[in-house]
Amino acid sequence: MSNETIAPHEKKRRAFLLAITALFILGGLAYAAWYVLVLSKRVETDNAYVGGNLVNVSSQVTGSVVEIRVDETQLVQAGTEIIKLDPSDAQVALAQAEARLGTVVRQERERYTTVQQLEAAVEQRRVALKTAQEDLARRLPLAASQIVSGEDVAHARRNVEEARAALDVAQKQAAAARVTVAGVAPQQHPNVLAAKADYLSAWLAARRNAIVAPVTGYVSKRSVQVGSRIAPGTPLLTIVPLNDLWVDANFKESELRDIRVGQPATIEADMYGSDIKFHGKVVGLSAGTGSAFSLLPAQNATGNWIKVVQRLPVRISLDPKELAAHPLRVGLSATVDIDISNKQGSALGTVAQPTARYETSVLTQPLQEAQAATDAIVARNLAK
Repeated sequence: MSNETIAPHEKKRRAFLLAITALFILGGLAYAAWYVLVLSKRVETDNAYVGGNLVNVSSQVTGSVVEIRVDETQLVQAGTEIIKLDPSDAQVALAQAEARLGTVVRQERERYTTVQQLEAAVEQRRVALKTAQEDLARRLPLAASQIVSGEDVAHARRNVEEARAALDVAQKQAAAARVTVAGVAPQQHPNVLAAKADYLSAWLAARRNAIVAPVTGYVSKRSVQVGSRIAPGTPLLTIVPLNDLWVDANFKESELRDIRVGQPATIEADMYGSDIKFHGKVVGLSAGTGSAFSLLPAQNATGNWIKVVQRLPVRISLDPKELAAHPLRVGLSATVDIDISNKQGSALGTVAQPTARYETSVLTQPLQEAQAATDAIVARNLAK
C-alpha cells in the first residue's frame, strides 16, 4: 500500500485522538472549576432524619381510666380533654379535706376562746389575792391587841400565799395559751393554713382526673386502655406537634471544619423526592458524637483498634410555611446540602435565651377559685 493512501487515515486518527484529549482536558478543567466554585462551598449527606418534640402524656394523680377520647393518628388541640379518670376517690378525698378544714377552724376558734377564759381566770385570782391580803392586814393590828388569836393570823398568811400561788399558776397557763395564738388571726393560724393547703391539694387532685392535651399535635403510641389503674408519671400516649420539626444531619467529622451556625441549608425529604425542597439553616452542632453518648461508649484504648469515621449531628431548622404546605413526620429520611461559603458564623451553639423555648399553659389550674372556696369554708366555721 502506498504512502499516499495511508496519510489521510493517519491524519484522521490523530485528529480524533487530539479531539478526545482536548475533550478530557476540557472536562477536567470544567470539573475543577465546578469543584472550586460550587462543590468546595457545599457539604452534603443523606444520613439525615426529621426530628421533633415527642410530648409524653401522663397522669398527675392515681386513678382508673373510665374514658378515652382520642386514638392514634388523630389531631388534638391543646387543652382538649383526652382521658378521664374515675372521680369517686378524688371527690371523697375532697370532702374529707373540707371536713378537716372546718374541724381545724373550730378547734382554733375554741383555742382563742380558751385564752380569753384563762385571762379572765387570772383576773379572778388577782382579786382573790387582794382579798386575802386585805384580810391579813385587818388581822395584824387585832393580833397585837390579842383580840385575834395567832392561829387566825397564820391562816390568813397561808391564804395569801395560796392566792399568790394560784395567781402565778393562772398567769403561766394564760401565757402558755397565748403563745399558741399570738400574732395571728384565727383564719391565718398555721394549723388553719396547713388544713387549707390540704384542701387545695385535694381540690387539684379532683380536677386532674381530667387529663388534657398539653400541646396541639397528633396522637401516637397510645398504650392506655379503659379500666387500667394508672399511677402518676405512667406514659399513656405521645403527642407529636408536626408544626415544629427540624432535621438532624449526621456529617462525617472530616466534613465539619467549615460548618457554621446560621449557614443556609437545602433539604430533600425522601417522602417527596427532589421535586420538593425545604429550606433551613444551621442552628447548632451537637456537643458529641453518637458513640460518646451511647449506653456503652467505645473504649478505643483497649484491645485491637480499628479507626471508624465518626459522625456528628448537625441541627437544621425548617421553614414553618414550607412544613405547613408539605407536612413531614418524625423519623423520615432526608438529604441535606449546606452552603459553607460564608464561614463568619460560630462553630459552637448560640447562648440560650432566657425566654421559654417551648411551653404550655393548659395545665395551669385556677387556684383563685380554690382559694375562694377555702376562704368560704373558714368564714362559715368562724361565724358566731
